[in-house]
Amino acid sequence: MVNTWLLGQDDVARIVDLVGRDALMRRMISALERGFGDLGRGLRQNSPVRSGFTRTGDVPGVIETMPHREPGVGVTVKTISYSPRNIVGSRLPTILGTVARIDDTSGRLVALVDAVLLTALRTGAASAVATRRLAASGSRVVGMVGVGAQAVTQLHGLSQVLDVATVLVHDVDPKHRESFARRVAFLGLDVRPAPPERILAESDVLCTATSVGVGAGPVVPDGAHQPHLHINSIGSDEVGKTELPVELLRRAMVCVDHREQARREGESQQLAEDEIGPSLAHLCAHPDEAERYRGVLTVFDSTGFAFEDHVALDVLLGLADEFGLGTKVSIEGRPDDLLDPYSLRMSHRPARGAVAG
Repeated sequence: MVNTWLLGQDDVARIVDLVGRDALMRRMISALERGFGDLGRGLRQNSPVRSGFTRTGDVPGVIETMPHREPGVGVTVKTISYSPRNIVGSRLPTILGTVARIDDTSGRLVALVDAVLLTALRTGAASAVATRRLAASGSRVVGMVGVGAQAVTQLHGLSQVLDVATVLVHDVDPKHRESFARRVAFLGLDVRPAPPERILAESDVLCTATSVGVGAGPVVPDGAHQPHLHINSIGSDEVGKTELPVELLRRAMVCVDHREQARREGESQQLAEDEIGPSLAHLCAHPDEAERYRGVLTVFDSTGFAFEDHVALDVLLGLADEFGLGTKVSIEGRPDDLLDPYSLRMSHRPARGAVAG
């Protein structure tokens, strides 16, 4: 019997306990940095633009699918939902999802994994990779505008590549703002509230991770800032949803994670093609070129793409295999007669009281 490997919340939590938060984040950063370098050298394929459905009205949000193919190895498909009213309305995370690995040769479902932590980890790790490539050496003041769930792994990732001394934070929701220091207490950093204009002015590295509505940005004003400021913008993930002033973007070297996707729904939707700089994959493959941008205003336009999920899934599956975690379940049908779909055989008798279909 061909089984599918399931990793649920308990398995992912066990991985975190066994490996440790810092070691897991560092492993994710290293894997993504290698992967981006391979992508930039043409050794791996890029992912297509994600697609899905947008909800409007009283319950806004998106539900999307994000596929990536590694020829001869597998296809990774993430189904992800973004529902900004989940926490208050449903007591659920804003971002929910699962990620599947499909065998590239047979098409069978190899693994199915919870994507809540996976998404947060790979997004924080991608910002860490961009920051290591583009931030000025000696950067110590980090600004955070929008301190919901994604901000935890954003700051965690940055803490692994910077010697962070001070964190300035702002959120329009006072509960998020007031609880952030507790949620990142494991990092042992000095976290202080500040208005957006001060965060922009004083930060060496700034991260915007908001749920701003379509057409409601920017979330920081255009104003005075450090000449070497590096910004990781991760909240722009819908057409018309942006976080940064276009005037600031036009002064910056804008680095994208996925050019086509960023042009459609990232900060780069505010820019012309010739106003957008190289991809992060290109800079990882050509580090000497990345060095030229240290000391000037830079923006990482991070929309999140399926290649990142593919790499992150490899990391989690590798650790699950190392520690013997997960459950093997027979999900896909395998009829006795491969030409007769009705010839399925139950591996177990139905429990007493079960209703025959």
